[in-house]
Formats: sequence, C-alpha cells, structure tokens
Amino acid sequence: MSSKDKLLEQLIEPVVQSLGFEFWGLEFSGRGQHTLLRIYIESEQGITVENCAQVSRQISALMDVEDPIESEYNLEVSSPGMDRPLYKLDHYQRFSGHQVQLKLRLAYEGQRKFTGLLKGIEEDEVILQVDEDEYCFPFETIDQARVKPDLEKPNK
Repeated sequence: MSSKDKLLEQLIEPVVQSLGFEFWGLEFSGRGQHTLLRIYIESEQGITVENCAQVSRQISALMDVEDPIESEYNLEVSSPGMDRPLYKLDHYQRFSGHQVQLKLRLAYEGQRKFTGLLKGIEEDEVILQVDEDEYCFPFETIDQARVKPDLEKPNK
C-alpha cells in the first residue's frame, strides 16, 4: 500500500464508520483527469445506492476540506460485490473456504497469478490450496486478491 493510499485510508475510514458502514478498502489510481478514488463500503444489511450517495457526499466534503489529492479525480463509492477485493488479513480469514485469485508483487516459482481455495491465515501468511499443492504467501507479497464468485451454486 502506498503512502498516499495510507493517508487516504486514515482520512476516509473514520467517516465511513461514523455513518454506520464498514470501510472495506479503497483503490486510488491514474493521473490527471483519469484519476480515480474508489471506496468500498460494506454492511450486514447490504449496500444500497442511497448508502453510496450518503457516503459519497460526506467523503466529498472531507476531501474539499483536507485536499489530499492535488489534481482532479473521480470519486466512486460502491459495495465490494461478489468478486470483492481482499485488502486486510481479516478479509482473508473471513473468506476462508472460498475460491480466490491472487496476484503477487514478484513471481514465485515462475508465476505471479494463482487461483485456488483460500484455506485461511497463519500469523501474517495467507494459505492457498491450488489443486494438490498448498502455498503460504506472506501477506505483504500479495499485490491484489479477489474472491472468485461461484455462479453455479443456487441462491439459498
């Protein structure tokens, strides 16, 4: 996580929590007029469009006052969705038993992308089962991770 991401998270997370939502994570990318700040929020009751608009209004006001982004940017607020990104060790623990796609910062055994069953965490390592092999990846070596939705299971 970059220092800019950490700064943005420190500013935004308390605002999201004060509105009664869980701050899931954020993505900050691009340059100039293509800069995007995407904030993910979560709630046990689910997330509505109005929830996103409410958080967006509060974050916009905060950003106008604090001005942590020097250039123009687009702000998006949304639910993490079914193929949710995983940002924190807690997320990996919560989605243990699900299929995930991981992308490492550096190649391991000649590859950077792995898809498999998330077995959980041990201390600061993420355990992933790929076919018959089990891998332990230190959390800090993971660049991106997303839950891979199982679209074949019927909704209950």
